[in-house]
Amino acid sequence: MAVPPSPSSSTTTSVHVTALDGLVNVNSLFTIAVFVGLSLTTPGQRSLENRTACDADIAVAQKLLVFEVVSFSFFLFSSLIAQGLKLALNLLNTNDVDDAFRAHINLKVLRFGMLGSAIGSVMGCLFLVLSMVNVIEIRLGMLSCGSKSASNAVAAMVVLVTTALLVYISTAIYAFTH
Repeated sequence: MAVPPSPSSSTTTSVHVTALDGLVNVNSLFTIAVFVGLSLTTPGQRSLENRTACDADIAVAQKLLVFEVVSFSFFLFSSLIAQGLKLALNLLNTNDVDDAFRAHINLKVLRFGMLGSAIGSVMGCLFLVLSMVNVIEIRLGMLSCGSKSASNAVAAMVVLVTTALLVYISTAIYAFTH
């Protein structure tokens, strides 16, 4: 006969599963952004700056592609870890007494996996920002040519994303240390 999990264990597990669900959902949204970024750019595209000197060359499009692929890879890495942890937690807390396959997950492994998943999401965001800088340069003009629109767009994005990442990282560190 299986012993039901204690209420505190059940609540903790519920919180972990909910956190992992949120992480997977956010990663899915970011993955969509990766593909939107790729679809909005084509090689040889003229910028909206209307000066030939401000048009991005093929190297910018190549960097965009590399950053998008790396970003996608980090988001996929993070989501797969989170999904694996969710699977283990759900199997661990199953109520079916005849279940032959019970997952046993160590709290240290859970925390390490959640940390790895969080790091994957942060790295994915950083590479997504780099790729969006390339999209901005292709669409609005190169930063090096002094495009005011491109500079403003990049500045706003960097400030907002950096602030959000600092809040996310601070919250994650607080959650792991308490």
